[in-house]
Amino acid sequence: SEVLNFSALERELQSAVEADKKYQRENDAKFRALHQKVGTYEEFRDIVLASNLKPLDRKDKAGAPRKQPWNALASTDKGQNQTSCDEIGLKPQLSEFQPRTASEFSRDWRRFGSENPEDKYSLLLSLGGEGLRNIFRAEVGFGLLGEFLVFLSSGLQPGDEAMVIGILEGLSKTPRFGLNMCLLSRAEREACGDLFQNLRKTQDAEPETLFPGQTSEAAGRSIDTETLNGIMQLYGVQTVSPPQ
Repeated sequence: SEVLNFSALERELQSAVEADKKYQRENDAKFRALHQKVGTYEEFRDIVLASNLKPLDRKDKAGAPRKQPWNALASTDKGQNQTSCDEIGLKPQLSEFQPRTASEFSRDWRRFGSENPEDKYSLLLSLGGEGLRNIFRAEVGFGLLGEFLVFLSSGLQPGDEAMVIGILEGLSKTPRFGLNMCLLSRAEREACGDLFQNLRKTQDAEPETLFPGQTSEAAGRSIDTETLNGIMQLYGVQTVSPPQ
């Protein structure tokens, strides 16, 4: 008979509980920001991000020894006490990026940083649209949808069009997708438009206008115009005119 790993089940339960608490905090913060009628998107975003900050405890006093520094990696002693990120393994390998929950995804996604956008683009492709939809069963975390669009737009490579379309379709089926779209910044909206513009160019391209060495099959032209139009409508992008 199959043996249950209770430790793994407990960790998964704790992760799910923390993800639910985080979702509730951010959701409440969104409604507070709307009621306050903040003037800019940046103010709205700051309110939501601040919802995850923990308040000071009653025992916290000015001048008391700090038990938990703001940055656990920072150290006033830049000699022997300084620990590098590589030594503690903060950045996982691409092959190790296999999150099962939204909290696991957010944790590892942040560790990759933004200095290598190609890595994050590859991570999204490795998970695929269905994988991302399963991870974000509740909703895509605040700010992540815009990041996805930016990295997909900047990293789009010839031959990846069908996979990128699948990712966009999977994300569009996550809960509160419309709300997340409304919260995109101007730069994120522009990246979304550029992404669909490039996908549309590939869809409409003749063989002689494709990337050098790229075939029409590799360009993802098996995706019909109707499918592309439907996804573009979900993302608020002008659709392709039907051929005459």
